[in-house]
Amino acid sequence: MALKLGIHSGPQNLTMDELRRLWTRADAAGFHWISVWDHFYANPLTNRNDPCFEGVAAMSALAAMTTRVRVGCLVFCALFRTPGVLAKAATTIDHISNGRAEIGIGAGWFEEEFREYGYDFPPIAKRLDQLEEALAITRSLLRNSEPTTFSGKYYQVNGAVCSPKPKNTGIRIWVGGQGATRTPRIAARFADAYNLPYLPPAAVKLRLDALARECDKRKRDPKTMETSVNLHFRMSVNAAAVARAEPLHPRLAAGTLSGTPQQVIERLGEYTKTGVQGINIAFRPPIDWDAFEAYIEQVLPAFKH
Repeated sequence: MALKLGIHSGPQNLTMDELRRLWTRADAAGFHWISVWDHFYANPLTNRNDPCFEGVAAMSALAAMTTRVRVGCLVFCALFRTPGVLAKAATTIDHISNGRAEIGIGAGWFEEEFREYGYDFPPIAKRLDQLEEALAITRSLLRNSEPTTFSGKYYQVNGAVCSPKPKNTGIRIWVGGQGATRTPRIAARFADAYNLPYLPPAAVKLRLDALARECDKRKRDPKTMETSVNLHFRMSVNAAAVARAEPLHPRLAAGTLSGTPQQVIERLGEYTKTGVQGINIAFRPPIDWDAFEAYIEQVLPAFKH
């Protein structure tokens, strides 16, 4: 079975030494992808003093500490930075990585960090409107050779130039989220790739079908769209460790890889049937390093593409 296996490593409640260990081990092991996320507070918010590294800086460190793996962020919040600033940051990271960078952009959802860091938190429809404008500008700056001019409700850009351009053919842009209607529509219109967080196979299939319909409306081949799913990583090294593991809340279990390595292989097989191209395991500290090594040794070889 072919499946692009990656890692989604939230830069929270982990030291930079732990993140370096995770990133460099994954890079050496042959994972396809490593991403960070973009929050000011650790999620879920239980203590504002829990450590959480900023997303652009964390992705820059990821790019500098690795040599082969694709590096990204799932996803940068469009409302935290102007589109031009994000395009310049992404281009800089792409050059640090020697052309391995990709970026996700979303509308944001974590209300406390918006308000406490001085951002307005508009309703979701308005945030998605702002996301669409941001995507149009960022895409133009990263791809177009001519200056970018844009006059919208939320952003105005007058002859902006992003120099240097990203290496190779440019930075792939991901749109991510669980939304069943507007998110696939935005992805089909603006994105190169589409990421779904923490959904079971049946829900993934529904979202991919919605994406295909939106692509068809725009006469776009849905096969040109890269797709992936993030899943919580709660695998255990063997059956005895599974028996000792704390039970998962049913709401979390649906979007989690748990059980023995063989059970995880079987679960990933269910995802391959949806047509999704990649799976990223997401870590919540503390990292079970033994389980991670078991994943590398037993699961990764089963899905080499």
